[in-house]
Amino acid sequence: MDAIWSAVAIASALAVGAVSPGPSFIVVARNAIALSRRHGLATACGMGLGAGTFAVLALLGVHAVLTAVPMAFWALKVAGGLYLLYLGYLIFRGAKAPLQVQTDTPVAMMSLQRAFFGGLFTQLSNPKTAIVFASVFSALLPATIPLWFYAVLPLLAMIIDGGWYILVAYVLSAEAPRQAYLKFKTGIDRTAGAVMGLLGLKLVTSLP
Repeated sequence: MDAIWSAVAIASALAVGAVSPGPSFIVVARNAIALSRRHGLATACGMGLGAGTFAVLALLGVHAVLTAVPMAFWALKVAGGLYLLYLGYLIFRGAKAPLQVQTDTPVAMMSLQRAFFGGLFTQLSNPKTAIVFASVFSALLPATIPLWFYAVLPLLAMIIDGGWYILVAYVLSAEAPRQAYLKFKTGIDRTAGAVMGLLGLKLVTSLP
């Protein structure tokens, strides 16, 4: 019974973390609105897989490794910060570019595979997410970890994170949000790119 309550507590903590705004939300929202619902859903699935990956790493005790080897945490923050800066630059640079929205005929746009891996890499590039997972698991895991945790907790993390972003993609890819985006595309993209870049810059400049 203690193990079940521990799993419920971990799932609840991860749900709160999932709905908190951040780089992941920006990427899913923009792909859903600017490209298509399918692209938003593919990105959301990538986010879910990233969450499942963090859950596996947390179960394997990566938090202890990052604490014991500061250079590993430093490298993770640098890589994550630079990736977010790069994403921010791409979004900001393309703010004025004309957008081809989805129609009944195929158009040249980001592939679904690229959208999926973009979501995955965005999730994995965020060291704060890694620390949140590791901290939650460290605090709430029972002293003796049941074998079924290694299958259930990563699956729960994937469902919670992926489910939330699937909902975001589904809602924001509706016609009204899409038309609003098209009307204010330049300002929205510049704001999103700037926010993404600032998040990356904050990661890099917060290094000891």
